[in-house]
Amino acid sequence: MAWPVISVVLGLGLLLLAGDALVKGAVNLSLRLGIPAAIVGMTVVSFGTSAPELLVSVQAVLAGAPELALGNVVGSNIANVLLVLGLPALFATVSISGPGARRDLRIMLAASALFAVLVFLGPIRWPQALVLLSGLAWLLWDALRQAQAHRNGARPDAAAAPPLEQAEAGMSWLRIGLFTGFGILGLPIGASLLVDGSVAIAAVLGVSEVVIGLTLVAVGTSLPELATTLIAALRREAGVALGNVLGSNCFNLLGILGVAGLVGPIPVPPEVLSRDLWVMLGSSLLMGFLIYVGRPLGRWAGLGLLALYAGYLALLVFGIGR
Repeated sequence: MAWPVISVVLGLGLLLLAGDALVKGAVNLSLRLGIPAAIVGMTVVSFGTSAPELLVSVQAVLAGAPELALGNVVGSNIANVLLVLGLPALFATVSISGPGARRDLRIMLAASALFAVLVFLGPIRWPQALVLLSGLAWLLWDALRQAQAHRNGARPDAAAAPPLEQAEAGMSWLRIGLFTGFGILGLPIGASLLVDGSVAIAAVLGVSEVVIGLTLVAVGTSLPELATTLIAALRREAGVALGNVLGSNCFNLLGILGVAGLVGPIPVPPEVLSRDLWVMLGSSLLMGFLIYVGRPLGRWAGLGLLALYAGYLALLVFGIGR
């Protein structure tokens, strides 16, 4: 049991370090090549911060544990709402009524509904994967169109995109290459360590791979989102905190499962259809209710969200809803 635990810890650590390095290197490379910061933020940063989940899901399918990939995505979306929004609210008020929040929410709910329909139709194979990736392509196109319209309609001094945290003025080509190279090499190694360790732990504990994906892997790969949201809440950057959760949930459903579904078929266990899918949809609707109410999340709201997440974990631990 010792080595699987060590493998999981090493894999998570390497995923976090390599993911951050890849984002930093890619952002500075893009800016050095003259790509606008707004486009970099919507593409390079979004894909880079989701790279750990993507690599873990693809590696799980290649390793013959596709249920772990499905659990990772569903569990991450649940954790993003209940944990990633709940925990920062204990330390600082989290505003969830930023500009465009309701529109982004509708897009996330549409992506969730599309995912629900596809999993009820059976295993996720390449046709369903192409449908999901088509949704991601539309989402990226719409985001770029919205950004272009905003820049065209804004004043010259307001059109500039906010500075990217990962950008460093004058970063040398050598440092860019080192960051990018470490990210490219470290991500697949970390994903392999995490998947192998998780599968071994599931075998030792006698639980299904989907449960490990819903808990251990989902929380581990959601740590970048949790850290980003916590920092954004402390800095009172509501748009960043909320957009981080909404964007991550959309990319998880459309991009990660879309790519993983092209690599190999992903079966849908009965317990996911009877329990975890409904928890994911319920947490998304709860987030929608909070956004439409418009009241900032304080300490009591954070405690409520965390209590719901703890209750869900209890369902998994005690096998309720199998």
